[in-house]
Amino acid sequence: MDRRDADKADVSLRLPADGAYVSVLRTMTAGLAARLDFTVDDIEDLRIAVGEACALVLPQARPGGDLEADFRQTASSLTVSVRVATDGRADPDYESFAWQVLNTLASEASAACDDGHLEITFSADSSLAAPGPRLGAGG
Repeated sequence: MDRRDADKADVSLRLPADGAYVSVLRTMTAGLAARLDFTVDDIEDLRIAVGEACALVLPQARPGGDLEADFRQTASSLTVSVRVATDGRADPDYESFAWQVLNTLASEASAACDDGHLEITFSADSSLAAPGPRLGAGG
């Protein structure tokens, strides 16, 4: 297998870089998480995380540009990357409310930026696959 195939997302979506389209991305994320048997609470957390990731990248988007999203799936996790083209270097605001919420909801969150793009990547694990005792479990 070629390295490009190993890096290829399971699902990709390209939308206008406009807040009006975030609901489409949130709905797609929920559908993918449901296919992975995430709980209803996990799915809602993912929907919120996607919204916060978009809140971080969209203000930096080049006017008329696209919002790109890549999804990588495993049996018990979903990794989402949202990316926009920027005019120059656009660093994420790690002190923002959006970053704090995203960092709380995701098992991992990171940002990558250069002179032409800003990308936020985060992963979430299904609570059904999490080891250890669950709240409310009898015993």
